[in-house]
Amino acid sequence: MIRTETVELTTIPAVAYRQKLTSGGAGVVIVRKNIKQPGIASISKTSGEAIPAENCPMKHYPIEAFNEAIRLTASMPYSKRGSLSYVEKKLTPVKEEPKAEVAEEDVIVDTNEYQAIVALYTDYDGKLSYDMLNKDLIKFANSSSVARQMIADVKPLAKIRNYIVATKFRNITGNADLTEKEVLKMAALLDEVYPKGVFKDLNEALKRKLAVAKKAMA
Repeated sequence: MIRTETVELTTIPAVAYRQKLTSGGAGVVIVRKNIKQPGIASISKTSGEAIPAENCPMKHYPIEAFNEAIRLTASMPYSKRGSLSYVEKKLTPVKEEPKAEVAEEDVIVDTNEYQAIVALYTDYDGKLSYDMLNKDLIKFANSSSVARQMIADVKPLAKIRNYIVATKFRNITGNADLTEKEVLKMAALLDEVYPKGVFKDLNEALKRKLAVAKKAMA
């Protein structure tokens, strides 16, 4: 499963895309013309920078190229597609053999619910807009009587956020049976490197509201 878009690098003559690695987590793959072995690196969950694979030929794939690939592919939603080869600056899909097992993330990406969320919050450049997402969630938090009561009762921030996100996602998808666990898995796929960062603005808004509620209770 790879990111929707591929990008052309400026640091080296190559194209790159982001994908989930078989070892777990997110990574970037760089493909150079006339070089059979692609460059693969995982992405640090703490720094967001590239960690090249042990067998990666660094003379062909410098660290600057990996970090450029990470930067250019940021915020692109996941989709399923075959592997790619680089031929004269054009991307050619390479047919892959069907696999017996289907990853859970692939199943989620294929759902109408996930696609509806991605479609709603994708901007004109094809990137997920976390600004749009958070503004919508904050607006819902302000209008929801349940969310307001949870804040007034000073419930844990995570519990309030999960209620807001789950309820909003159910409203968007029209699927009232979505579980909180399913919603959180979708949210994690919106940003594989910083899953908690997806709702950064919402978290900050809730912290401010909770601080006011605590003072009111005191």
